[in-house]
Amino acid sequence: MGPDVIVPPIYSPLSPAIHPRHAAIDARTAEWADHFRIGSDTLRSRLVQHDIGTFAARILPDGHEEVVSIAADFIIWLFGVDDGYCEEGDIGTRPGDLMGALSRLLRIAQNPEIPMLADDPLAQGLRDLRYRMDVYGTPGQVARWVDALREYFCSVVWEASFRSRGTVPDLNDYTLMRIYDGATSVMMPLLEMGHGYELQPLERDLTAVRAAAEMAYFVICWDNDIFSHHKEKRAGGFYLNAVRVLAEERGLSQDKALTVAIAQRDRVMNLFLRVSEHLRIFGSPQLRQFLDSLGHFIRGAQDWGVTSIRYTTPDDPANLPSTFCDVPSDDSLEPLDIPAIAWWWDLLPERDPSRPHEFTQAPTADSLLHPFAQRTA
Repeated sequence: MGPDVIVPPIYSPLSPAIHPRHAAIDARTAEWADHFRIGSDTLRSRLVQHDIGTFAARILPDGHEEVVSIAADFIIWLFGVDDGYCEEGDIGTRPGDLMGALSRLLRIAQNPEIPMLADDPLAQGLRDLRYRMDVYGTPGQVARWVDALREYFCSVVWEASFRSRGTVPDLNDYTLMRIYDGATSVMMPLLEMGHGYELQPLERDLTAVRAAAEMAYFVICWDNDIFSHHKEKRAGGFYLNAVRVLAEERGLSQDKALTVAIAQRDRVMNLFLRVSEHLRIFGSPQLRQFLDSLGHFIRGAQDWGVTSIRYTTPDDPANLPSTFCDVPSDDSLEPLDIPAIAWWWDLLPERDPSRPHEFTQAPTADSLLHPFAQRTA
């Protein structure tokens, strides 16, 4: 992004929180990564300094400590895949070979007992994660975790196809795939496990609930793109994030592209808050807990993003904010001009044109969920 471009304070109406055992969780995750030799020695020496256990402790500030540790270990494992295989590894520019390697890992996640990849550190770490999830999760939650891991793997292979050509996708395709390659959806079963419940399909598969989760993914990933742009650009190789996509597609300067990206995430943040507010009114206690966890995930990623040396890069400091702001740069209720997600705004009840920020009817199950009840995920 360059030293002359400053990331301003980001809009964050959500309160910060962190698990009281965050320091112990972070230390255990470093030990876990060393034990399973996640990534090369050089990569691992960097990852264990990135406060990844603290990140997980922000996502699940009230969660069961054992599950928070699983989440932390899984996140550092994901960085071992993303940094080690995809961005820094030889197969990161060979989509076919990458798909083969990731498919073998997926088989380990599905069936950790099979005699494959016995000497592969990432496979051994994944086996350990799967066995621990079996203790704290239901079979349905573990199955959804495997399915989400498959989505993540497919999305990073898609990204590898652009890395191999040195090109960038258009904004619509990037938005669609970023929902998955940010490894956000793969964390969802852990949000439930961390509080000892399982969100039932009657609620989880409703379009409005899925959309709320996708809105959270969008905000988390756009924030990550904003905070990581300096780190990625200074590395000197291929990089792909929202700021670059906006700059190239719309012919914008980097500072203008940054301004647009912030406005986009602000508009989606406001939509997330409104849809979540309506869902809370008639949702189950489990759904309300799930929405709380989405909020913690968003804010936790923000707090981690502006404090972890992964993004602050002290040897070449990024111009990241040290505070957040209470007012969005864009509070419009109009959909973003991105077809893959524009339908999210259709979930809101009708509005009075003379009072665009007020709804004309009280939210009910019929007004928000019933029209979408037949369109499950």
